[in-house]
Amino acid sequence: MKESILALLTGMVVGFVFALFRLPIPAPPVFSGIIGIVGIYLGYKLFSWIAPMFQSTGS
Repeated sequence: MKESILALLTGMVVGFVFALFRLPIPAPPVFSGIIGIVGIYLGYKLFSWIAPMFQSTGS
């Protein structure tokens, strides 16, 4: 949980600095972009869960 809070705070600081210097936001500006990032993460986790089922034990 501590990592998540630190990541959120770091992101907020970076977003603030980018806005302060009037730079384009370094993240997807729309909700669908955020959902895409979540989908990539969930796909990675799904693969990590399914992959061991297809690995041979080898003898």
